[in-house]
Amino acid sequence: MTPDPNFAPRPAARAKGRNMIAVASGKGGVGKTWFAITLAHTLAKKKVRTLLFDGDLGLANLDIQLGLMPKHDLGSVLTGRLTLNQAVLPFEDGEFDIIAGRSGSGGLANIASNRLQILGDDLALLAAGYDKVILDLGAGVERTVRQLTRSANSCLVLATNEPTSLTDAYAFIKITHMERPGADIKIVVNMANSIREGERTYNTLLKACEGFLKISPELLGVVRRDSKVAEAIRNQVSILTRSPNAEAVEDLDKIAVKLMKS
Repeated sequence: MTPDPNFAPRPAARAKGRNMIAVASGKGGVGKTWFAITLAHTLAKKKVRTLLFDGDLGLANLDIQLGLMPKHDLGSVLTGRLTLNQAVLPFEDGEFDIIAGRSGSGGLANIASNRLQILGDDLALLAAGYDKVILDLGAGVERTVRQLTRSANSCLVLATNEPTSLTDAYAFIKITHMERPGADIKIVVNMANSIREGERTYNTLLKACEGFLKISPELLGVVRRDSKVAEAIRNQVSILTRSPNAEAVEDLDKIAVKLMKS
């Protein structure tokens, strides 16, 4: 893949994992994996060298959403049969690389902290060969999620307008802020009925963060509710391949442009 001449991250920054972006949420069902896939594909279409890492150690499903049957996955890496580099799978349809998790197995969720630390270090080294590395994390605030979050330079927290989503997103932000004061946290509102509704949802979460945590995470973007998303997931294909002109794709494009400038 040829890099975009207008996008040239510093090699030194990449070597330290500064190009790693964690995609997280307080709860499941907010479209986190779909968002991570679509973000990776959007960046790749802009000639940004991108790696998508399935960091949901409890319930990996990135490969399922894309209809893939990877020969190698993260399970082989964590058991020592493969190096992380050997588990990289080129996703030719999207022009980005993938490291798949182990679908249908929750065994990796109890991985020891020291082994997870080694994985994070190896991922930071691998990230030096890319412009952006997207980490699709598991939902919640479990130990493995928090530890992988620390590997990334910035964290995108997805939320919807559902009260439980907002409550759990706030809990994730609170714990991340307590463990890493000054962490770069950005908010994405997904499945909004309109941009204005998404902004209202963000303001609700922002008010809680400012009132109790004294921080003001920025709104990275709003992704509108789009029936084309469900169609793409059901057909196990990226929405950029199936419905490139969808409203949700337009919203993701704006988010990707902001991330390319950061």
